[in-house]
Amino acid sequence: MPRIEVDQIAPVNTTGYPLPYGHAVAQRWYRRLGPASDLTDFGVSHVVLKPGAASSQRHWHEDEDEFVVMLAGQAVLVEDGARTPMGPGDMAAFPKGVPNGHQLCNESDADCVFLAIGRPASSDCHYPDIDLHLSGGVYRRKDGSLF
Repeated sequence: MPRIEVDQIAPVNTTGYPLPYGHAVAQRWYRRLGPASDLTDFGVSHVVLKPGAASSQRHWHEDEDEFVVMLAGQAVLVEDGARTPMGPGDMAAFPKGVPNGHQLCNESDADCVFLAIGRPASSDCHYPDIDLHLSGGVYRRKDGSLF
């Protein structure tokens, strides 16, 4: 069954971020398309950002490429020193190991929708704006202490 019925996959808005860092993604709803279609080598998520929501905390991965494709609505791509408007058909690539923290923010008054493509999170992830580091699947403060 190659055709994916997105509406048949329940959206969730859970996050692994420890308090207080989950607030930015409280209105991020996603559907994991990979498991629903038996993909195992890379992940694909259908993401809806409600007005005011962010895709994530601003971050970058040591060993994980990421790619996004905007489907509907408007978002702002926030990176080190840059804010780029993104709309339907726009794409962005984030190569592994490049220390340019990024996130998408919905600053509009309507939902925005995009596809996020990458490997299931397995590499160290850095968060330049907050006291957070993900290593070995465990969130820690930048000094190494646990939350």
